Amino acid sequence: MSLARAAADGPAREAQFRLLATGPGTLSAQGPLTFASARHACQLGAEALAHASGSRLEIDCRGITLADSAGLAVLLEWLGMAKRAGRSLRYTQLPEGFLSLARISAADPLLERGV
Repeated sequence: MSLARAAADGPAREAQFRLLATGPGTLSAQGPLTFASARHACQLGAEALAHASGSRLEIDCRGITLADSAGLAVLLEWLGMAKRAGRSLRYTQLPEGFLSLARISAADPLLERGV
């Protein structure tokens, strides 16, 4: 299954979120990361971690067009997945909306630092 593959059985809005490989150990998150796309995004992140070569992964988040608390939960879940798999994961270019949500729950240092 391709990282950019849309969920064949999910609603069209879920398919709008993509996680694209942009280089060795680097991905680009694109589209809305919200309650509507969270389940699909979680699956894409798990797949990316399973197929990543090396122990380090970086996700560029500048392409995220819309974010809510479910999207924040996805980013935190990806960090947990990476930690459990013994990999490092770091986010770059986090949208201000995510950082604002993360500050409310004091999760901003974790998002900014990664695992």
